[in-house]
Amino acid sequence: MIIRIFVSQQSPSRYVPSFSFLHFKFFCSDSKPPLNDDVDTVYRIITSSSSSKNLTQSLKSTGVFLSNDLIDKVLKRVRFSHGNPLQAFEFFKYTGKRKGFYHTAFSLDTMLYILGRARKFDLIWEVLIDIKRKDQSLITPRTMQVVLARIAKVCSVRETVKCFKRFKKLGPEFDIACFNALLRTLCQEKSMKDARNVYHSLKHEFRPNLQTFNILLSGWKSSEEAEGFFEDMRELGVKPDVVSYNCLVDVYCKGREMDKAYRVVEKMRDEELWPDVITYTSIIGGLGLIGQPDKARDLLKEMKEHGCYPDVAAYNAAIRNYCIAKRLGDAYSLMDEMAGKGLSPNATTYNLFFRVFFWSNDLKSSCSLYQRMMDSGCLPNTQTCMFLIKLFRRHEKVGMAMQLWNDMVEKGFGSYVLVSDVLFDLLCDTGKLMDAEKCFLEMMEKGHKPSNVSFRRIKVLMELANKHEAIENLKEKMAVFGSSIELSGGENNTETLDLDSLKVNQARTN
Repeated sequence: MIIRIFVSQQSPSRYVPSFSFLHFKFFCSDSKPPLNDDVDTVYRIITSSSSSKNLTQSLKSTGVFLSNDLIDKVLKRVRFSHGNPLQAFEFFKYTGKRKGFYHTAFSLDTMLYILGRARKFDLIWEVLIDIKRKDQSLITPRTMQVVLARIAKVCSVRETVKCFKRFKKLGPEFDIACFNALLRTLCQEKSMKDARNVYHSLKHEFRPNLQTFNILLSGWKSSEEAEGFFEDMRELGVKPDVVSYNCLVDVYCKGREMDKAYRVVEKMRDEELWPDVITYTSIIGGLGLIGQPDKARDLLKEMKEHGCYPDVAAYNAAIRNYCIAKRLGDAYSLMDEMAGKGLSPNATTYNLFFRVFFWSNDLKSSCSLYQRMMDSGCLPNTQTCMFLIKLFRRHEKVGMAMQLWNDMVEKGFGSYVLVSDVLFDLLCDTGKLMDAEKCFLEMMEKGHKPSNVSFRRIKVLMELANKHEAIENLKEKMAVFGSSIELSGGENNTETLDLDSLKVNQARTN
């Protein structure tokens, strides 16, 4: 059985008292966890402030206790609600500039993620240089991976490696853990080929360990190449662990080579390396690919006999099998079963159904499932929103599309950038200019730049309606975002990227 242990990284107070009691009360790190009301208050200030000065004055006037815990939660809220990145940056600077106050590693990594998602790479390097001066120990391999992952999404492999090397002057250590962070980033954001090439070009500068090989083993599509790399690993005297074998099982299952996958599982047991929930999840997925969803469902029960209990991801794999087989009744039954066992379906679970409904053009079932999802307290993710908004666009359901948008704005989920393009198409095609203008302004108030294509469409309609003042207002607000941004943050090496670019990734969700 897999026992997941979550270790709190909350450290003792890192704040050295300043000169006055007021400053101590406002910036002290040693406090009880802040109330949700305080988090809501600060978050609203960040999203509504029009300038750095306005933000600072509003924070001071509230008297909210700005502890490390509160700052962590506020930045987390900004991240998952796609809040205004520039105002979040001002908040981060304001809370960290006082003498004796130090941000947590969580706050740092979250802030860097927010800036990276907004493609504000110049600000990322500004933050890192400042953190190096104040507390270099906060810059960890995790920090490096957060930054490199955002860079790799929009830059070449060469640019990503160059940014990796910049960390040599920033972090306290530049070792194999950092190299592994780079390889993991390339595997996730680029390709296995890119990761292998970088590994071979830089391996002489580091000493590869088990984690290095496990990273490079993950994501293989060819079982022959994976087997060859597995043997290279053995020849170098690195003994495989459960993670290593899981990578091999996964590649066999994805290649529909189930007999080989079963043999690897038996080999694991012979070496007293017991298969875990990830091993079984791969096999469940493989059984679905060869058209055996019922056998995969039985495996959910059988794995318990070996002391391993299915998690949400394992159930999702079994549900996916039934969705592929168009056996939605069995899929719904499994979702009810997992809920009955105390495992709450997540956005990935619901998206399995939304995908089927989207391709079958089933508007009624999609709306019903969306309502069930919201009632359960599970917030949609970007993929959910895209399935729905495209379906609403296809059926020209303006009311449903506006309800989805209003939910996004109110509850803070989904990508405004991706959803808005489809929404504005629908609103402009149906002549809903007032709704389009409203959504356009709401999006910019949240700190997100609508695409130039959407702006041009709305501008044409406004010109036909003689709304020239409204056009000038939108132009002024759009000008704040600019047309391009700096990528690398370096003095001598920059590129530009249009803000409309956004890639949506999916990961295994527990």
